[in-house]
Parts: sequence; C-alpha cells; structure tokens
Amino acid sequence: MKKTSEQVMVLCDTEDEYAQLMTEFLKTQKDLPWELHTYTSVEHLLQEETDIIEMLVVAETAFCQEMRILCPHCLVVLSESGIMRWENVLYVDKYQEAEEVLKYLLGVYAETTDMRFPKLPAISKPGIKRKTIFIGNYSPVKRCMQTSFAITMSQILAQDHATLYMNFEHYAGISELLPHMQTLDIADLLYFLNAEKDKFRLRMQIIMKHKGRLDYIPPMKSGQNLLSITTNEWLGLLQKVEALEEYEYVILDLSESMQGLFEILRLCTRVYTLTREDRIAKSKLLQYEQILSLYDYDDVLKKTKQLSLAHIHKLPEELEQLTKGELADMVKKLLRDLKTELELQQENTV
Repeated sequence: MKKTSEQVMVLCDTEDEYAQLMTEFLKTQKDLPWELHTYTSVEHLLQEETDIIEMLVVAETAFCQEMRILCPHCLVVLSESGIMRWENVLYVDKYQEAEEVLKYLLGVYAETTDMRFPKLPAISKPGIKRKTIFIGNYSPVKRCMQTSFAITMSQILAQDHATLYMNFEHYAGISELLPHMQTLDIADLLYFLNAEKDKFRLRMQIIMKHKGRLDYIPPMKSGQNLLSITTNEWLGLLQKVEALEEYEYVILDLSESMQGLFEILRLCTRVYTLTREDRIAKSKLLQYEQILSLYDYDDVLKKTKQLSLAHIHKLPEELEQLTKGELADMVKKLLRDLKTELELQQENTV
C-alpha cells in the first residue's frame, strides 16, 4: 500500500517497455503536479492504490471496469486501436511523442480538476529569490540578423542556465520555431494571464516547446495579433514568467509591432541593438535614439549596446549549429562582459 500526501497520477500499462520509457520521461520533467506511481500489473494496481488518485492513465489493453472503483478525479485511456470503447472516458493516442501525451494530460488536468495544486518547488536555493535577467533585442534597422543573434545567445545561455526565448516580431522568420496552425502560442498564454500562479505554470508547460536545452514559447501565428495586445498585458506576462522563478535568463526578440516597446526595454537588464554600416541604417538609429530621449527613456539608452554583424559572412543552416562559429564567439564574449558587469554591480550593492 502506498501512502502519500501528494496528488498522485497512476500510470498502468502491461506493455513493460512503454511503461518504463514513459515513466523515465515523466521523471525528467520538472514541476509536474503529481507524484507518479507506475504499474505493469492491473492486479497490483487494484491491490495497492487505496488512496485518492488525481489522475489514472491506463493503456487501452489494460483497462477494465474494475478500475472505476478507484474513483480517480480524472481517467484517461491511452488509445491503441483508435476506437473509443467506453463512455465517460478521455482518450489520448498512445503512439505519439511522449511530450505530446504529457501536454494532453496537463491540459486535461487543468480543465477537469479543481486546481488543488501542491506547492511546487522553486529552482532558487533556499532563502534566495532568483532575479530573472531579461535581455532585450531590438533594432529599428531591418535585416541586421537580430533574430539569429538572439537565438544564438539563447542557446549558449541554455547550455548552463535555465533560459527562455520569446519572439515578438511581426514575422518571426525562423521556420523551425513557427507553430503549426493547431499549436498553441503566446496568444494562448496571454489568455491565462489572470490565472493563479500554479495554473499559469501548468498552462505554460502545455504551450512550451524546446530546442535542445532551450525553452521557448512559439511566437504568434499572425503578427497582426501583436498589435492588439496592450502594454499592461505584455508587462503582466513578463512579470508572471519572472514570478515562476524558473528562469535565470529570458531573451526577448522584440519589434515595434508591439505596444509598450519602450517599457519592455526599460524592464531589461541589457538591450542589444544591432545595426548596419550604411547611411540609412545610421539615420534610423539616430532617429530611434532621439525618440528615446524625447520620451524620457534615457535609461534604456544607457543599458543599450550597439553592435554590427557586418563582419559575419555566413551563418550555419541549422539552429543547433549557431553555438559554433564567428557569431557564437562574439556572443560568448558579450555574455562574459555582461556577467562581469553584473558581478561588479552586486558587489557595490552589498
């Protein structure tokens, strides 16, 4: 008999290999709202689980009506045949990527439970509240390789730090990060802006995508939607992300398509503004700086570092390769300089 004070998800599948692989995958996921119990025997499951089960996930070939006596708050069958054999049961395709199965389970959990979340552990050390470092990337100059720069920085940081990349450009331009039409994106996350902290965390897990160690929220499918989001909504979203205390770094790939751009830049610890060497680029940059000063955003100018990537002649084809080469070397030096600057600031405030 298993006794626990945590909310429990029970996974049952008589196919040993699937049960083992899914269990191993789930154990690698942080901040799941359940404690996981896995069974490959229906008999053992019925004998041992006597406490309340928050979610029962069972393979189609293992499911039997006797399992209903366990009275789980949520019952999901891993469909193997594609046929919905039982009523009042939710189904998810068993033979798809484990991450998609998990996202479905999290979505079902969020919709069908009363959200009695347990306390979820923060990454920060006890007694130390993590300060999320927001790094902004914005330039009034187009075709300056801003997104390549931002993604390179994100992936390099993600090698050693919890890092989130968010793209707010009207047209993101990176096909590997663009959501399919059925994929949830930043617009869906904004819908849950007023949700309780742990419900927001759960929704963010559902929407989240990954590129290696890097987490990212898929950008909006239609850039037109960016124009309708208010300044307070954008700031509220970033404050919610920071309040989760999940990320050391959040990299913002920004554009003038958003309301409140200057306020978001003010929130950042460092702003990188990429430019080009031609006369028109220099003129645009000068106008941008004048507008910042005119509207009392001189503090944004002070923490802005201007860069030109004119000497970068070729970028790798694959996103994963951006961590190598000229651009990567340049970004690594910038990050070392930023780290040194932040350490000096911390020493001066002690």
